[in-house]
Amino acid sequence: MTPRETQPRRLETSGGTYTLHEFHLAVAGREWTVLHTGVVLTHEDEAHFLRELRGHLPYGVALWPSAIALAHELAARGVDALAGTSVLELGAGTGLPGIVAASLGAQVVQTDRQDAALSVCRLNGKRNGVEAGIDYRLVDWTDWHDDGQRFDWIIGSDILYGEPMHPHLRHVFQTSLAPGGRILLSDPFRGPSLRLLEALQDQKWSVAGTKWNLGEDEDPRAIGVFELAR
Repeated sequence: MTPRETQPRRLETSGGTYTLHEFHLAVAGREWTVLHTGVVLTHEDEAHFLRELRGHLPYGVALWPSAIALAHELAARGVDALAGTSVLELGAGTGLPGIVAASLGAQVVQTDRQDAALSVCRLNGKRNGVEAGIDYRLVDWTDWHDDGQRFDWIIGSDILYGEPMHPHLRHVFQTSLAPGGRILLSDPFRGPSLRLLEALQDQKWSVAGTKWNLGEDEDPRAIGVFELAR
């Protein structure tokens, strides 16, 4: 699974100007494309990003492996699982998983706290012809207001790494998941993420997982996709 690059584009934001590249995801006879500042796929890519690029590029606009894995998982579940449902995407970043969900018939709310990320989400929604099925909201988990809206699905890719955010994420899960709803979270098996999942399981959430291997066959990146239900 490798990105197919086209002519780079430029994203103008209040925080700076960034070069955007294109990634193509083809699953089950369908194809989606998203713009991003760079693909962070391998452990080496991630170490380079955190060491050299952090602070220079908005991390949410990079394309992380967990987003690719979650997009695959949603595409594999297909129209039968998603058509006519409501989906809340947390930390949407480039928006790839939510775009896949919208293309499969879901009504999606994509949220992020970075203006640059939401700008790219909008661009990517238009590129894939699903902007009419997506609502874009600038929100912060630490200031999450319960407006009474409940979602059949809450999805997020690599959003569990920060332990100080865990209480806020729990609040979002508790107040925004509809009765009978499901949560899908993808994660590269980070320690803080697994601790939160174990804590939720201890509190009577059901947690089931699958594993996706991304990248080159000789050095794949393992990503877990975890389904939670109350």
